[in-house]
Amino acid sequence: MYTIYHNPRCKKSRAGLEYLKSKTNDFKIIEYLKNPIGEKELTKLLMKLNKKPHDMVRTQEAIYKQSFKGKNFTDDEWVKIMVENPKLIKRPIVERGNKAVWGDPAEEIDVLF
Repeated sequence: MYTIYHNPRCKKSRAGLEYLKSKTNDFKIIEYLKNPIGEKELTKLLMKLNKKPHDMVRTQEAIYKQSFKGKNFTDDEWVKIMVENPKLIKRPIVERGNKAVWGDPAEEIDVLF
């Protein structure tokens, strides 16, 4: 089973979901703005992505520019920041087993098949 961490208001996230639907119907959707990801879950997800927390931060968001741009944080601090401000998490993230990918562009999801 696949899991997609999705924001329906995001064009890239909707494209990733449509792409996933075109490949399989064996998936579940987690709207992570409505059902926030915890620190442990996000840390595991980052390991599956093989990414540092800051690599998965949406730096174009106003909250990033206002509160975090130009500041240095540890990986643990970035995880806490992302959990507290889930809009900062790049999307969509698609997970299967021990691997996850950032689905931008949507074709990146093919790595999981």
